[in-house]
Amino acid sequence: MDENEQLARRFEDDRPRLRGVAYRMLGSLSEADDAVQEAWLRLSRTDAQGIENLGGWLTTVVARVSLDMLRSRGSRREQPLDDGLSPAAAAGGPAAADPEQEALLADSVGIALLVVLETLSPPERLAFVLHDLFAVPFEQIAPIVDRTPAAARQLASRARRRVQGAPAATEADLARRREVVDAFLAASRGGDFDALVALLDPDVVRRADPAALPPGVPTVVRGAQAVARGALAGSGGAPHAQPALVDGSPGVVVAPGGKLTLVLAFDFEAGRIAAIDVIADPKRLARLDLAVL
Repeated sequence: MDENEQLARRFEDDRPRLRGVAYRMLGSLSEADDAVQEAWLRLSRTDAQGIENLGGWLTTVVARVSLDMLRSRGSRREQPLDDGLSPAAAAGGPAAADPEQEALLADSVGIALLVVLETLSPPERLAFVLHDLFAVPFEQIAPIVDRTPAAARQLASRARRRVQGAPAATEADLARRREVVDAFLAASRGGDFDALVALLDPDVVRRADPAALPPGVPTVVRGAQAVARGALAGSGGAPHAQPALVDGSPGVVVAPGGKLTLVLAFDFEAGRIAAIDVIADPKRLARLDLAVL
Protein backbone atom coordinates (compact mmCIF):
# COMPACT_ATOMS: atom_id res chain seq x y z
CA MET A 1 0.00 0.00 0.00
CA ASP A 2 1.51 3.33 -1.03
CA GLU A 3 1.49 6.48 1.10
CA ASN A 4 -1.55 8.03 -0.58
CA GLU A 5 -3.62 4.89 -0.12
CA GLN A 6 -2.62 4.69 3.54
CA LEU A 7 -3.56 8.33 4.07
CA ALA A 8 -6.92 7.81 2.37
CA ARG A 9 -7.62 4.79 4.58
CA ARG A 10 -6.81 6.76 7.74
CA PHE A 11 -9.12 9.55 6.57
CA GLU A 12 -11.94 7.10 5.89
CA ASP A 13 -11.50 5.69 9.39
CA ASP A 14 -12.05 9.22 10.74
CA ARG A 15 -14.87 10.14 8.34
CA PRO A 16 -17.82 9.08 10.60
CA ARG A 17 -16.49 11.14 13.51
CA LEU A 18 -15.73 14.14 11.30
CA ARG A 19 -19.19 13.90 9.77
CA GLY A 20 -20.66 13.88 13.26
CA VAL A 21 -18.73 17.03 14.21
CA ALA A 22 -19.84 18.84 11.05
CA TYR A 23 -23.47 17.73 11.34
CA ARG A 24 -23.76 18.92 14.92
CA MET A 25 -22.28 22.23 13.82
CA LEU A 26 -24.34 22.70 10.67
CA GLY A 27 -27.56 20.73 11.17
CA SER A 28 -27.43 19.70 7.52
CA LEU A 29 -26.06 16.41 6.23
CA SER A 30 -25.27 17.78 2.77
CA GLU A 31 -23.32 20.69 4.28
CA ALA A 32 -21.60 18.31 6.69
CA ASP A 33 -20.46 16.17 3.76
CA ASP A 34 -19.19 19.31 2.02
CA ALA A 35 -17.17 20.25 5.10
CA VAL A 36 -15.67 16.78 5.38
CA GLN A 37 -14.81 16.74 1.68
CA GLU A 38 -13.10 20.11 2.04
CA ALA A 39 -11.03 18.65 4.89
CA TRP A 40 -9.94 15.81 2.58
CA LEU A 41 -8.98 18.28 -0.15
CA ARG A 42 -6.88 20.29 2.29
CA LEU A 43 -5.26 17.12 3.62
CA SER A 44 -4.39 15.98 0.10
CA ARG A 45 -2.59 19.30 -0.46
CA THR A 46 -0.67 19.07 2.82
CA ASP A 47 2.48 17.19 3.77
CA ALA A 48 0.83 14.68 6.09
CA GLN A 49 4.17 13.50 7.43
CA GLY A 50 4.45 16.81 9.28
CA ILE A 51 1.12 16.24 11.09
CA GLU A 52 1.71 14.68 14.50
CA ASN A 53 -1.97 14.15 15.39
CA LEU A 54 -3.94 13.51 12.22
CA GLY A 55 -7.28 13.10 14.01
CA GLY A 56 -6.86 16.38 15.87
CA TRP A 57 -5.73 18.15 12.69
CA LEU A 58 -8.76 16.92 10.76
CA THR A 59 -11.12 17.88 13.59
CA THR A 60 -9.68 21.41 13.60
CA VAL A 61 -10.04 21.74 9.82
CA VAL A 62 -13.64 20.48 9.81
CA ALA A 63 -14.47 22.81 12.70
CA ARG A 64 -12.96 25.83 10.92
CA VAL A 65 -14.75 25.01 7.67
CA SER A 66 -18.05 24.51 9.51
CA LEU A 67 -17.58 27.77 11.40
CA ASP A 68 -16.98 29.65 8.13
CA MET A 69 -20.12 28.06 6.66
CA LEU A 70 -22.17 29.11 9.69
CA ARG A 71 -20.87 32.66 9.49
CA SER A 72 -21.62 32.82 5.77
CA ARG A 73 -25.27 32.29 6.61
CA GLY A 74 -25.24 35.62 8.43
CA SER A 75 -28.46 36.21 10.27
CA ARG A 76 -30.43 33.98 7.91
CA ARG A 77 -32.32 31.13 9.54
CA GLU A 78 -34.17 29.80 6.54
CA GLN A 79 -31.97 26.73 6.13
CA PRO A 80 -33.94 23.88 7.72
CA LEU A 81 -32.55 20.87 9.46
CA ASP A 82 -32.42 17.84 7.20
CA ASP A 83 -35.92 16.38 7.03
CA GLY A 84 -36.45 12.67 7.43
CA LEU A 85 -32.86 12.02 8.41
CA SER A 86 -32.27 9.77 11.40
CA PRO A 87 -29.72 11.03 13.94
CA ALA A 88 -27.71 7.86 13.45
CA ALA A 89 -27.42 8.38 9.72
CA ALA A 90 -26.42 11.98 10.26
CA ALA A 91 -23.72 11.06 12.73
CA GLY A 92 -22.13 8.19 10.97
CA GLY A 93 -24.02 6.86 8.00
CA PRO A 94 -24.87 3.21 7.35
CA ALA A 95 -22.36 1.93 9.90
CA ALA A 96 -24.67 3.20 12.66
CA ALA A 97 -27.52 0.83 11.81
CA ASP A 98 -27.26 -1.26 15.00
CA PRO A 99 -30.39 -0.56 17.14
CA GLU A 100 -28.43 -0.01 20.35
CA GLN A 101 -26.02 2.34 18.61
CA GLU A 102 -28.96 4.07 16.95
CA ALA A 103 -30.47 4.77 20.38
CA LEU A 104 -27.18 6.13 21.73
CA LEU A 105 -26.71 8.41 18.75
CA ALA A 106 -30.30 9.56 18.86
CA ASP A 107 -29.72 10.66 22.43
CA SER A 108 -26.62 12.69 21.53
CA VAL A 109 -27.63 14.05 18.12
CA GLY A 110 -31.34 14.50 18.71
CA ILE A 111 -33.29 16.96 16.60
CA ALA A 112 -34.23 18.84 19.78
CA LEU A 113 -30.56 19.48 20.48
CA LEU A 114 -29.95 20.65 16.93
CA VAL A 115 -32.86 23.08 17.18
CA VAL A 116 -31.34 24.58 20.33
CA LEU A 117 -27.90 24.76 18.71
CA GLU A 118 -29.44 26.81 15.90
CA THR A 119 -30.11 29.58 18.45
CA LEU A 120 -26.43 29.89 19.42
CA SER A 121 -23.86 32.16 17.84
CA PRO A 122 -21.34 30.31 15.63
CA PRO A 123 -18.50 30.58 18.20
CA GLU A 124 -20.79 29.37 21.02
CA ARG A 125 -21.96 26.47 18.91
CA LEU A 126 -18.45 25.42 17.98
CA ALA A 127 -17.10 25.67 21.53
CA PHE A 128 -19.99 23.64 22.92
CA VAL A 129 -19.95 20.97 20.21
CA LEU A 130 -16.19 20.41 20.27
CA HIS A 131 -15.79 20.49 24.05
CA ASP A 132 -18.99 18.98 25.43
CA LEU A 133 -19.72 16.47 22.67
CA PHE A 134 -16.22 15.57 21.45
CA ALA A 135 -14.00 16.37 24.50
CA VAL A 136 -11.71 18.72 22.56
CA PRO A 137 -9.70 20.81 25.08
CA PHE A 138 -10.27 24.56 25.20
CA GLU A 139 -6.61 25.14 24.37
CA GLN A 140 -7.31 23.59 20.96
CA ILE A 141 -10.69 25.30 20.53
CA ALA A 142 -9.40 28.80 21.36
CA PRO A 143 -7.43 29.48 18.13
CA ILE A 144 -10.31 28.22 16.00
CA VAL A 145 -12.66 30.89 17.39
CA ASP A 146 -9.91 33.51 17.82
CA ARG A 147 -10.35 33.64 21.59
CA THR A 148 -8.30 32.84 24.68
CA PRO A 149 -8.90 29.43 26.31
CA ALA A 150 -10.74 31.22 29.14
CA ALA A 151 -12.98 33.02 26.65
CA ALA A 152 -13.62 29.76 24.76
CA ARG A 153 -14.63 28.17 28.07
CA GLN A 154 -17.06 31.04 28.63
CA LEU A 155 -18.56 30.53 25.16
CA ALA A 156 -19.15 26.86 25.90
CA SER A 157 -20.60 27.69 29.31
CA ARG A 158 -23.12 30.12 27.82
CA ALA A 159 -24.08 27.57 25.19
CA ARG A 160 -24.40 24.82 27.80
CA ARG A 161 -26.82 26.90 29.86
CA ARG A 162 -28.91 27.57 26.75
CA VAL A 163 -28.96 23.88 25.86
CA GLN A 164 -30.02 23.04 29.40
CA GLY A 165 -32.88 25.52 29.18
CA ALA A 166 -31.42 28.29 31.31
CA PRO A 167 -30.77 31.85 30.08
CA ALA A 168 -27.19 32.59 29.08
CA ALA A 169 -26.99 35.27 31.76
CA THR A 170 -29.61 36.89 33.95
CA GLU A 171 -30.19 40.62 33.85
CA ALA A 172 -28.74 40.80 37.36
CA ASP A 173 -25.57 39.02 36.19
CA LEU A 174 -25.18 41.42 33.28
CA ALA A 175 -25.79 44.40 35.55
CA ARG A 176 -23.10 43.26 38.00
CA ARG A 177 -20.63 42.69 35.17
CA ARG A 178 -21.46 46.11 33.74
CA GLU A 179 -20.69 47.65 37.15
CA VAL A 180 -17.29 45.92 37.17
CA VAL A 181 -16.53 47.16 33.64
CA ASP A 182 -17.56 50.73 34.55
CA ALA A 183 -15.36 50.58 37.65
CA PHE A 184 -12.46 49.22 35.54
CA LEU A 185 -12.77 52.14 33.13
CA ALA A 186 -13.04 54.68 35.95
CA ALA A 187 -9.96 53.29 37.71
CA SER A 188 -7.98 53.23 34.45
CA ARG A 189 -8.89 56.82 33.65
CA GLY A 190 -8.17 57.95 37.20
CA GLY A 191 -4.89 56.08 37.53
CA ASP A 192 -6.17 54.26 40.61
CA PHE A 193 -3.90 51.21 40.91
CA ASP A 194 -5.43 49.85 44.11
CA ALA A 195 -8.96 50.05 42.68
CA LEU A 196 -7.85 48.14 39.60
CA VAL A 197 -6.23 45.39 41.68
CA ALA A 198 -9.43 45.05 43.72
CA LEU A 199 -11.44 44.44 40.53
CA LEU A 200 -9.11 41.69 39.30
CA ASP A 201 -8.96 38.04 40.32
CA PRO A 202 -5.55 37.34 41.91
CA ASP A 203 -4.80 34.87 39.08
CA VAL A 204 -6.16 37.06 36.28
CA VAL A 205 -4.64 36.56 32.82
CA ARG A 206 -4.34 39.30 30.21
CA ARG A 207 -3.75 38.16 26.63
CA ALA A 208 -3.29 40.69 23.85
CA ASP A 209 -2.85 40.80 20.10
CA PRO A 210 0.68 42.02 19.26
CA ALA A 211 -0.88 44.91 17.32
CA ALA A 212 -2.36 46.23 20.58
CA LEU A 213 1.00 46.52 22.35
CA PRO A 214 4.17 48.57 22.06
CA PRO A 215 7.26 46.62 20.95
CA GLY A 216 8.74 44.49 23.69
CA VAL A 217 5.60 44.23 25.82
CA PRO A 218 4.64 40.58 26.44
CA THR A 219 1.37 39.38 24.92
CA VAL A 220 0.49 37.37 28.05
CA VAL A 221 0.58 38.83 31.56
CA ARG A 222 -0.55 37.03 34.74
CA GLY A 223 -1.45 38.25 38.20
CA ALA A 224 -3.58 41.15 39.44
CA GLN A 225 -0.76 43.61 40.10
CA ALA A 226 1.01 42.97 36.79
CA VAL A 227 -2.25 43.28 34.83
CA ALA A 228 -3.20 46.46 36.71
CA ARG A 229 0.18 48.04 35.95
CA GLY A 230 -0.25 47.14 32.29
CA ALA A 231 -3.76 48.60 32.22
CA LEU A 232 -2.50 51.91 33.61
CA ALA A 233 0.46 51.95 31.22
CA GLY A 234 -1.89 51.42 28.27
CA SER A 235 -4.65 53.75 29.41
CA GLY A 236 -3.86 56.37 26.78
CA GLY A 237 -6.92 55.28 24.80
CA ALA A 238 -9.20 55.43 27.86
CA PRO A 239 -10.84 58.74 26.82
CA HIS A 240 -12.14 56.97 23.69
CA ALA A 241 -13.15 53.79 25.53
CA GLN A 242 -16.76 52.99 26.29
CA PRO A 243 -18.64 49.97 27.65
CA ALA A 244 -20.17 47.60 25.13
CA LEU A 245 -21.59 44.12 24.82
CA VAL A 246 -18.88 41.88 23.37
CA ASP A 247 -20.37 38.59 22.21
CA GLY A 248 -23.21 39.15 24.66
CA SER A 249 -21.14 40.02 27.74
CA PRO A 250 -20.04 43.46 29.02
CA GLY A 251 -16.68 44.61 27.70
CA VAL A 252 -15.00 47.73 26.34
CA VAL A 253 -14.58 49.15 22.85
CA VAL A 254 -12.14 51.87 21.79
CA ALA A 255 -13.23 53.75 18.69
CA PRO A 256 -11.59 57.18 18.26
CA GLY A 257 -13.40 59.14 15.60
CA GLY A 258 -15.88 56.31 15.26
CA LYS A 259 -13.22 53.88 13.95
CA LEU A 260 -13.00 50.66 15.96
CA THR A 261 -9.38 49.98 16.91
CA LEU A 262 -9.51 47.93 20.10
CA VAL A 263 -11.82 45.69 22.11
CA LEU A 264 -11.43 44.39 25.65
CA ALA A 265 -13.32 41.13 26.24
CA PHE A 266 -13.61 40.03 29.86
CA ASP A 267 -14.14 36.71 31.59
CA PHE A 268 -15.75 37.08 35.02
CA GLU A 269 -15.57 34.83 38.07
CA ALA A 270 -17.08 35.54 41.50
CA GLY A 271 -17.65 39.19 40.69
CA ARG A 272 -14.09 39.87 39.53
CA ILE A 273 -12.32 39.96 36.19
CA ALA A 274 -10.62 36.60 35.65
CA ALA A 275 -9.32 37.16 32.11
CA ILE A 276 -8.91 40.03 29.67
CA ASP A 277 -8.60 39.49 25.94
CA VAL A 278 -7.20 42.61 24.20
CA ILE A 279 -8.25 42.38 20.56
CA ALA A 280 -6.76 44.63 17.90
CA ASP A 281 -6.35 42.35 14.90
CA PRO A 282 -8.80 43.56 12.19
CA LYS A 283 -9.91 40.03 11.30
CA ARG A 284 -10.70 39.22 14.93
CA LEU A 285 -12.49 42.54 15.40
CA ALA A 286 -14.65 41.85 12.35
CA ARG A 287 -15.86 38.56 13.84
CA LEU A 288 -17.06 40.04 17.13
CA ASP A 289 -20.71 40.67 17.91
CA LEU A 290 -20.64 44.20 19.37
CA ALA A 291 -23.32 46.46 20.77
CA VAL A 292 -22.41 49.75 22.44
CA LEU A 293 -24.10 50.20 25.82
